[in-house]
Amino acid sequence: MPRTPKPQTYYDDIKRKFAEERDLRLSYRPQGTQQYTSDLDGELQKYAIDPYSPDVPSRDPLNDTVEVLFIGGGFSALLTSARLREKGVESIRIVERGGDVGGTGYWNRYPGAACDVVAYDYLPLLDELDYVPVRHYSQGPEIFGHCQAIAKKYDLYRLAVFHTTITETRWSEADRLWHVRTDRGDHMRAQFVICANGTLSKPKLSKIDGMTSFRGYSFHTSRWDYQWTGQQLEKLADKRVGIIGTGASAVQIVPEVAKTAKELFVFQRTPSSIDVRDDWPTDPNWARKLEPGWQAKRREKVLAAFERDPKLVAKLAAMSPEEKLRQQENGNIDYMMRIHSRIDSIVKDKATADALKPWYMFMCKRPCFHNEYLPSYNLPTVHLVDTRGKGITQIAEEGPVFEGKVYPVDLLIYATGFEVQKTGIYNTIIGRDGQNLEDKYANGVRTVLGIHTAGYPNLFIMGGYQASFQFNLTDMLQTQGDHIAACIDHVRRKGLSMIEPTDDAEQWWVDEVIKHRGKTGRNQECTPGYYNFEGESNRRQDGNYNGGFRQYFDHQGEVRARMEENFILG
Repeated sequence: MPRTPKPQTYYDDIKRKFAEERDLRLSYRPQGTQQYTSDLDGELQKYAIDPYSPDVPSRDPLNDTVEVLFIGGGFSALLTSARLREKGVESIRIVERGGDVGGTGYWNRYPGAACDVVAYDYLPLLDELDYVPVRHYSQGPEIFGHCQAIAKKYDLYRLAVFHTTITETRWSEADRLWHVRTDRGDHMRAQFVICANGTLSKPKLSKIDGMTSFRGYSFHTSRWDYQWTGQQLEKLADKRVGIIGTGASAVQIVPEVAKTAKELFVFQRTPSSIDVRDDWPTDPNWARKLEPGWQAKRREKVLAAFERDPKLVAKLAAMSPEEKLRQQENGNIDYMMRIHSRIDSIVKDKATADALKPWYMFMCKRPCFHNEYLPSYNLPTVHLVDTRGKGITQIAEEGPVFEGKVYPVDLLIYATGFEVQKTGIYNTIIGRDGQNLEDKYANGVRTVLGIHTAGYPNLFIMGGYQASFQFNLTDMLQTQGDHIAACIDHVRRKGLSMIEPTDDAEQWWVDEVIKHRGKTGRNQECTPGYYNFEGESNRRQDGNYNGGFRQYFDHQGEVRARMEENFILG
């Protein structure tokens, strides 16, 4: 039977509840992004140490020149390198802080690590590698292994430099090269530099009083210490474990730790939305019948999905902006109330179930999908400490403190996330006339497509602001990699040495970004999180391009079609 339509007052009441919860959290943490630190120096330095390759091989400093240099070795660098190889570029160097390629796949090796995007779409270059993922959703080891396979296929290890952090990237007008210096004493030069350090790569910690006084053991989720926990977490059998945070990483970690730990305390500020995860092994018969080019066809379907049906377009055009917004919000609320119902159907303790319910619009925070997270709270050894928006603000020698109560733990795991979309996370980028990129962006981010920026010749940025935002990030990165490879190929084929966007092209894109942002008050209405800079106000140009993925893809082609108009070609 069709459901009885709910009165508008029902939705208005829930929106008010959303606003109350947002305001509560903002009142506790008015400092926005400043409530975190990613400067992991001094006593916090241990949270940045790489536990996966502790023995760093010694080497002499490099003093050489390459054609293309990548800052970072994750999917951005790998899939762009593949396209450059296809265009005949041989001199490609990846400089990576970790001990191998992989980026997110290298660092995030915590138990239960998996991707929330269907593997056949998320893992790039499946056609090129003739590979079909083993499951509907890829788990951490497969993702990391796939990155290594790409690097091997395209001969990227030969010039790669690992355990190395770039500290300065400076443009030299004299030789029209980027001069790149590192923490290993290297002085490398490159014609083209591609910032591929990832959108979520530098770990951050909440600023909590007493962190350094904790007498137990602790680490960040992206630096998981299996030597301490055991490969199967078997060493936690007699340990009390605390996890601070309930975001995407914690949602995957909690069920695994809950299986073995003597006791687990989960400290929650804001709950995540948890939906069903429909996972299964890949059907070998389906995989066997796939024809060459199958992933490229899936990608085209994704782009086509963003082209609305003409009938729907006509229907929406007939509605007022207020009606369209109301329809979107009501549908969003219906979805979130279904999430609430799912929690009630799984979590037995009513107080715990209520605490796990997210009171915000869908996509205000990163959505999560898991089948074991909610049932974990039915175990007698798992305790949810709901701070009701306050968060943990003090840690004693024995463990976290909330409302005067100390929670003694042997192990404290920080699931506090990463810095978001920073172009130079450890690295100072100096362009023409000695201008620091941070100084340029201080008055508002200015790019073309989120990839090029005036005053920084032959510099390309991947996954940064003013690019399109996609839940499946590799789809967007693939379009950027294709675009960058085409631009470099154009410079090489024309016998040129330099490509730099014009001021007019940059202003056009800034205007495009502004035009498609701020159509609703969603950014301000959302509960604090990294999607909205923890509730901080920000300039309309300092964010993602929201004109649609297909439009972003088409704009890339339009920019390349008018190279001489959009770029200074040296």
